Amino acid sequence: MQIKLIATALASFVLSLSAGLAGCGAESRAGGVLTFTAIPDDNATALNERFQPLARHLAQVLGVEVRYFPTSSYDASVEAFKNGDVQLAWFGGLTGAQARAAVPGAEAIAQGAVDPQFKSYFIAHKDSGIEPGAGFPDLAGKTFTFGPATSTSGRLMPEYFIRQHTGKTPAELFGAENNYSSGHDQTAELVEAGTFQAGALNYKSYDRLVAEGKVDPAVARIVWTTPPYADYNWTAHPSLEETFGAGFTARLRDALVSLKDPELLKAVDRSEGLIPASNADFESVSVLARELGFVR
Repeated sequence: MQIKLIATALASFVLSLSAGLAGCGAESRAGGVLTFTAIPDDNATALNERFQPLARHLAQVLGVEVRYFPTSSYDASVEAFKNGDVQLAWFGGLTGAQARAAVPGAEAIAQGAVDPQFKSYFIAHKDSGIEPGAGFPDLAGKTFTFGPATSTSGRLMPEYFIRQHTGKTPAELFGAENNYSSGHDQTAELVEAGTFQAGALNYKSYDRLVAEGKVDPAVARIVWTTPPYADYNWTAHPSLEETFGAGFTARLRDALVSLKDPELLKAVDRSEGLIPASNADFESVSVLARELGFVR
């Protein structure tokens, strides 16, 4: 009798172990983890603090493990997406275009409600001699910093408008090779400190820094605002469908678009919320990026 009980218990254990291993195998085949990143347009510590709550929320809604993967640069964010190290990324218009061009089947799935009509600020130190006005400012011979080299709002669009309004390249206008900051927050700090007489940056970052008391708008003054263009977006890797099953990308888009909690929206600095997006929404940025040699 005792031998029979032991045999029965052993059989039950083997069955449960087999089921557990099958479950592990299924998780392994599924990848088990949705990893996402974001272009480092702010300091790394602030980004990590902002994205962790979003990772926990998406994990709860989607029923999969979700991890935020910080990157050191805009280029590194694109490379991580190209290599499949991340399956979702919060890109700018330019980095999104680069990533989707490199990964066939990648899709822009969501964007900020403000992103179809995004803009950049040109700012200048109060003692620079550059005055605010409706027309494009006189920047000839001034010291100037762009944001990161592949930033849409800090480089691509400001350079486009410089060329459009002056008929010159930045190097011709400023009499020096391009200068780049590590992020929009640093651009504002460098201009406010007088390290550069002027610079260009994401309007959302500038407005937030002023609201937080980190930048004095009377010192680092807005001298010109660009016309609108399409910018930031969540771009999904095509491997999501294979990893998590058909329809997962749509579920992910719905989870992002349905965000209402201000603390979660703070991750992407979009208090206005998110809306659906498609690759077509960023075609004009993609065309310009190709014309200027940023996308091949």
